[in-house]
Amino acid sequence: MAVHTSEIKIQVDLDENKIPENLQWTAEDGGITNEAAKAIFLSVWDHKAKEALRIDLWTKDMPLDEMKIFFHQTLTAMADTFERATSDEKMSATMRDFCHYFAEKLELKKE
Repeated sequence: MAVHTSEIKIQVDLDENKIPENLQWTAEDGGITNEAAKAIFLSVWDHKAKEALRIDLWTKDMPLDEMKIFFHQTLTAMADTFERATSDEKMSATMRDFCHYFAEKLELKKE
């Protein structure tokens, strides 16, 4: 039996066309209450179907330049998480190489 449970909540305010206008999230154990967000990517592993389920949401006023940065940071975080989860340093380095390429092509990092 679990000693403690923790809850993460995501509230999505939709317009008349069911397009997200506002996103807020709460993680009380992390000290976050109704924090605004412009985009949320959530992945859940369905072990029975052996597939990832996703919720990808962004508000209609999410700036394109910020979306590119968000993608880059998410990809970089995935490489870090992959290494922690699998200890596969070689593939993690390959993923990071792609992240550098991605940033270069989108001109996110100025040398």
